[in-house]
Amino acid sequence: MLLQDKVVLVNGGSQGVGAGVVRAALREGARVVFTGRRADAGEAFAKETGAVFVRADLADPAKARGSVEQVVDLCGRIDCLVNAAGLTSRGSLLDTTPELFDAHVAINLRAPFFAMQAAVRNMVDRGAPGTIVNIITSSAHGGQPFLAPYVAAKAGLVGLTRNAAHAHRWDRVRINGLNIGWTDTEGEDAIQRAFHGAGDDWREKAAEAVPMGKLGQVDEIADFVVFLLSDRSGVVTGSVIDWDQIVFGGLD
Repeated sequence: MLLQDKVVLVNGGSQGVGAGVVRAALREGARVVFTGRRADAGEAFAKETGAVFVRADLADPAKARGSVEQVVDLCGRIDCLVNAAGLTSRGSLLDTTPELFDAHVAINLRAPFFAMQAAVRNMVDRGAPGTIVNIITSSAHGGQPFLAPYVAAKAGLVGLTRNAAHAHRWDRVRINGLNIGWTDTEGEDAIQRAFHGAGDDWREKAAEAVPMGKLGQVDEIADFVVFLLSDRSGVVTGSVIDWDQIVFGGLD
């Protein structure tokens, strides 16, 4: 098992990619704690999987740090952190309000920063190695016009991932990011319906419009995240990997 007896925290783990990582980490032998804002969804998922649920609104920096502190209180340490919580509500350069911009920064950049701060501090204080994976987005390369605040925050997370990895390489804390592309999740379904007027057949139409004939799949992404968390990914740190079917820089 790739994560045998590792203590893993998945922030934003009650649905979507985060939930997939929770399942994959449990399968690979980890002790898993996950956070979410909705108590009903989190408690139901915890009951289903056997993972431990901690309710937390990560927009509050104290709660982001506190998510790690609660894991340490429960398990004595933290070995692995996955920052999977994300806000994808739409906004362009011209119509984004300061409130929407701040909401994106709070969830997509500030929350990972302070969760990483607490996790790395625990690892360094114990003199123990650890791994962190940040779920980012291929849109960090530029993205669509209607994703302006999202791209701004996630591009910041790209830089933070590399900065933190460089700063703590001698502590043997490996920090990597995954730029995921268009992915089939519950959240994406809600976004497509709310912002793009999509019908029940949007997944089929989307699959026809991409090279591999399907959107990114949660279980496949989760397996890759577990690999990056595990010792099998070797010495790799500071990498932000494009996990997408778009070839960035390629032109027709």
